[in-house]
Amino acid sequence: MSFREDLDQIYYWHYEAEDREHLRWNGPYKPLEPLTREQFRMLPKYQEELSVVGTASPRHGLIIEIDGELKGSVGRYWVSEVTNWFEIGIVIYDSRYWSNGYGSEAFQMWIDYLFTHMDTVRLGIGTWSGNERMIKLAQRCGMIEEARVRKARIVRGEYYDAIKMGILREEWEARKNAQEA
Repeated sequence: MSFREDLDQIYYWHYEAEDREHLRWNGPYKPLEPLTREQFRMLPKYQEELSVVGTASPRHGLIIEIDGELKGSVGRYWVSEVTNWFEIGIVIYDSRYWSNGYGSEAFQMWIDYLFTHMDTVRLGIGTWSGNERMIKLAQRCGMIEEARVRKARIVRGEYYDAIKMGILREEWEARKNAQEA
């Protein structure tokens, strides 16, 4: 797919698709700001992340393609530049592809990519206690709960615990080595 086709597919999943269940689980946790397709194409997030090919620095996000169609994305963002810590995330837009292993495979590939291309000792996620799918996905990838702040996240008007989960580089490498043995 081309850059423009990828953007159009992401726009479709955010604004036009009947299946918008992913928005309940994978933020934003508030209504999307209405945007035209052209306004959406100009968002700096997508201009910077999707349009650059073959960069010297590791990517901030990648699309998930299943059977030749864009079905999701993985991404990263800074927690602290001083400690070189990142939080990572994933979304699979089409709920028909949930629970089929695609998310686990994409997330594991993303973790491996980041540990291979970045000098960081830890990767983690930040989520809310009601997001059981994300918590289970993180656990399948070897992440453990590192912190919980009670009733600290508001999602659709309700309070949930804020949860941090993570995995250290050495834990990830030990897991990979055990799987390869």
